[in-house]
Amino acid sequence: MNNITIDMAYKSLNHVGEELCGDKVEIVNNDDSRILILADGMGSGIRANILATLTSKIIATLLKHNTSIDEVISTIARTLPVSSVNRAAYATFSVIQAFYDGKIYVVEYDNPECILIRDGKVEKLPFKTRMVEGKKIRECEFMSKLGDSLAITSDGCLYCGTGDIMNYTWDWKALSNCALNAAKISQNAQQMADHINANCAELYGNVPSDDTTVAVARVTEEKIISILTGPPADKKDDYKMVEAFMEHEGIKIVCGGSTSHMVARVLNERLIPVEGELDPEIPPTSKIKGIDLVTEGVLTLHKAVELLERYADNDVSEDFFLELSRDNGATRIVIYFMEDCSTVHLYVGKAVNMDYTDKTLPFEITARQSLTQRLIAVLEKMNKKVHVHYY
Repeated sequence: MNNITIDMAYKSLNHVGEELCGDKVEIVNNDDSRILILADGMGSGIRANILATLTSKIIATLLKHNTSIDEVISTIARTLPVSSVNRAAYATFSVIQAFYDGKIYVVEYDNPECILIRDGKVEKLPFKTRMVEGKKIRECEFMSKLGDSLAITSDGCLYCGTGDIMNYTWDWKALSNCALNAAKISQNAQQMADHINANCAELYGNVPSDDTTVAVARVTEEKIISILTGPPADKKDDYKMVEAFMEHEGIKIVCGGSTSHMVARVLNERLIPVEGELDPEIPPTSKIKGIDLVTEGVLTLHKAVELLERYADNDVSEDFFLELSRDNGATRIVIYFMEDCSTVHLYVGKAVNMDYTDKTLPFEITARQSLTQRLIAVLEKMNKKVHVHYY
């Protein structure tokens, strides 16, 4: 398959009373694939967190270097002992490796079975079981289809009930039907994971008696956002920078006053201020033919990054959505990145704008570079594939 992307995200609930989650998720980006790893440590709290973290890190490191799953499990078996009381493993795991050619590999050890949503239905995966280092694993390979959604979960997602009561009606079938509904109503992996996790939280009465994690992989068409901020250090590179910025399909965003003038000049188009009600905090947007969004620079980008950081940290209270409902350049950037993005091409000019050396600005900034680094960090935290081009 061409022009596909594998959108991956997760959501966790901590065991009530615990500051650390006993589940751990890792996402690994390889040249040919993306890998989603969910490890579930025995028990809860700091000990479970350490066991899950160690397990997920071992798996991530070895798979990134194309180590066979047999060697991965062998390494984990040598590293993590079993309980002396009941001989249970100290950590269980699930792994989805999604290749850009469409192949999917899934392997599981003692976690709930992976859920596949395809063509609006729950499909059973063609698992086979075998023994590795005395551990019974399930694994399968299959070719994905555009639109496939896969969900792996920790065992806290099953039998969710209030108090110490096991809710046996919330079995794998009920959980998979919840995943099916979540796939239908969500636009991306994060929304799907959030929806499933929220259902589990409700069944727990928002007092989870186990660490509860949902990790989702979705095979979708690549959604590209190209964002250009700042003119190049050498004015002779204006045309080169804009030409590279325009070559990608997808949404195009220009941030900055001098930047937008440069883009309009290179494209031989008019820069038109947008009329209408103004936001008192965020400067107004403009229009350039062929560009989806044209905003002011540092103030707008700073607010957008601030909102994206709150979203990435799951600080999404009612206040967050009220903020997002304000129609301005910053909120439009945030919504684009939340809903219409899998890959980002970020074009950063190194020209120094003396306007931002004024220390009276209402936030600390040495230059556009500092803000750019925060944007890169938060987009990577949101599991976007980020390509940065400096000029």
